[in-house]
Amino acid sequence: MQPLRVLVIEDDALIAMMLAEVLSGMGHTVCATATTLAEAIAAARQENPDLVLSDVKLRNGNGIDAVEEILRSKPVPHMFMTGDTMGLKLRLPNAVAVRKPFSEPALAKAIEKALEAGALS
Repeated sequence: MQPLRVLVIEDDALIAMMLAEVLSGMGHTVCATATTLAEAIAAARQENPDLVLSDVKLRNGNGIDAVEEILRSKPVPHMFMTGDTMGLKLRLPNAVAVRKPFSEPALAKAIEKALEAGALS
């Protein structure tokens, strides 16, 4: 897998830092971290990421809305992290998701699926 520039949308600073560390260990770079819908949209426009990885529930808004808004500007592979995959699948049945807490192999597999889905769109 080629190294990716990843936009992480996560409002928990510890999880965002852990994700950055895991993604870095996988050879990827976190180009930006956003904690709100507005920050996510601005970061996506500024950084032009290869992948968007978003938590579903944010303190101020939600990650699904952030990703949908980002996709209005430009298609980009995306995936979600959540403790509630059922709620996500009800809203977006074909969403690529990894359940929290996650393992590195599960994250790697979800990234591959997101990239494949993004190539098909």
